[in-house]
Amino acid sequence: MSLQPLSTAAEKVTDEDGSPSGPVPRTGTPAGNPRLRRAVRENLVAYLFLAAGVLCFALFSWYPIVRGVLLGFQQVNFAEPARWVGLDNFRRLVDDPLFLTAWQNTGYFTLLALVFGFAAPFATAVILNELRHGRSYLRMTVYLPVMLPPIVTMLLWRQFYDPGPGLFNNVLEVFQLPAQQWLESENLAMVSLVLVSTWANMGTTTLIYLAALGGIPGELYEAAELDGASIRQRLWHVTIPQMRFILMITLLLQVIGTMQVFVEPFVLTGGGPDDATVTVLLLLYRYAFVYNDFGLASAMSTLLFVVLGLFSVVYLRLTRSKG
Repeated sequence: MSLQPLSTAAEKVTDEDGSPSGPVPRTGTPAGNPRLRRAVRENLVAYLFLAAGVLCFALFSWYPIVRGVLLGFQQVNFAEPARWVGLDNFRRLVDDPLFLTAWQNTGYFTLLALVFGFAAPFATAVILNELRHGRSYLRMTVYLPVMLPPIVTMLLWRQFYDPGPGLFNNVLEVFQLPAQQWLESENLAMVSLVLVSTWANMGTTTLIYLAALGGIPGELYEAAELDGASIRQRLWHVTIPQMRFILMITLLLQVIGTMQVFVEPFVLTGGGPDDATVTVLLLLYRYAFVYNDFGLASAMSTLLFVVLGLFSVVYLRLTRSKG
């Protein structure tokens, strides 16, 4: 029996491209290093783009969040050195009479926005989905308010709400109804803001609902019609169950969005009348840019961040369970 030379037994077997395909002898360099170096070399540009994206995200997203939370525990006015005060800012927030008022007004706005702003896009989408002619034109018309700058929308509706020659009071006059102080009345001011917000933002949600309606199998509606179901019954037993997940997601996103309302009260009412439309973000703005107390404003933003984070957790759990 002849012995094979050691050098022949340790010889590497290579493919046509020169990469090892057989057993590799033990040497001082790990076997995976050549491939790793080649992979890094081939994807170096992609890694650089990825690093730049992560750096920008950290600089403009993570750092402001961490910095804002830290400012909530400091007394800061950017004119003097920051001083660590611990939980004093949060205690001052709770002692401020407007703190509870702002949260109540924000919750009231969110509730009204769900009543008007959640039902209106769904009803509009159902109506548009039933049309056979002019659907594309009407979709563009519904989405048009979303493309307007928010300040333009607010100034336009301010003219509509004008207690003198405003459009709405002129319509009431045609029907011989008394004119209303839309933005000056404590009872009507918040409702007026919700109407503006609904008109300005419902276009995007309507398109989402239209896309979801298009994904419902037509066989379900045909079977319901054969069973003699009315339009209301088809809506309740076919459309809503098939869109249950989309409706839940848009509901949570709307809650998160409406709790951050700022432009409407800032431009139209300034928080009045008698602080009836002061919201959390408007009060936060006052702390920072009117009272020059950025520590107190950061404490308020931290609390809002925690509340919105809870809703975000619910949103992520729903999307994960659906996936």
